[in-house]
Amino acid sequence: MGIYTTEITSSELPSDNPLHQRLLKPYFEVMPLIKGDILEIGCGEGRGVELLAPVSASYTAIDKISSAIVQLSNKYPEHKFIQGNIPPILQFSDESFDTIVSFQVIEHIKDDAAFISEIKRLLRRGGQAFITTPNIAMTLTRNPWHIREYTALQLAQLAERFFKQVVLKGISGNEKVMEYYSQNKASVAKIMKWDILNLQYRLPAWMLRWPYEILNRMNRNKLQQNNHSEVLSISHEDYIVTENADKALDLFLILRKH
Repeated sequence: MGIYTTEITSSELPSDNPLHQRLLKPYFEVMPLIKGDILEIGCGEGRGVELLAPVSASYTAIDKISSAIVQLSNKYPEHKFIQGNIPPILQFSDESFDTIVSFQVIEHIKDDAAFISEIKRLLRRGGQAFITTPNIAMTLTRNPWHIREYTALQLAQLAERFFKQVVLKGISGNEKVMEYYSQNKASVAKIMKWDILNLQYRLPAWMLRWPYEILNRMNRNKLQQNNHSEVLSISHEDYIVTENADKALDLFLILRKH
């Protein structure tokens, strides 16, 4: 669809494959748990539509990127796509959905408490929400596109302010995935050694976004060129759900409304 940055990962670029597959993993994980009417908050360019829609009674999605919403509406006219900035999510009344998914979104939300509160409002009783976000303990450098990242404890405590039933797991990887992570970590460390003034944490986010984008893309391309077959061979099956959220690449939050 043509709006990809390293923050909006492409399924079409070989160098993005490890992250693309990592982002696919939660969709496959929640497919057996989907019931009723589903809302996806932050659908992006529709990575999960063809996985989630067939197992739901109805599929609705909301995202702030208007061009993505237009293209998804044209591609999937049988589903409902809405453009909007959140929270709040004023387009829907209370208890409108049985299932809500929101993958790699909450780190972009300024008022994360309002975000979780809205999810609770929109869920029907007995409904579930599934949320993923990067684990700050495994982050390699500051991401200027993120307002914040969480430890496992921080995310659980936020969720427990609104939900009585909170389960926190993690998404990690097998040896192949963690070898790629190690190579990426070493490569990023070589780049960041030049940041002797620690500017990544001292400058405002907007000043860092395009340098981050350029260096991140260069780094992914380098990793792909040096390990072409391994980068391309990683699939969503190489990522695993773990009970040890503290050591996971991503945090995987499951919320149930009583």
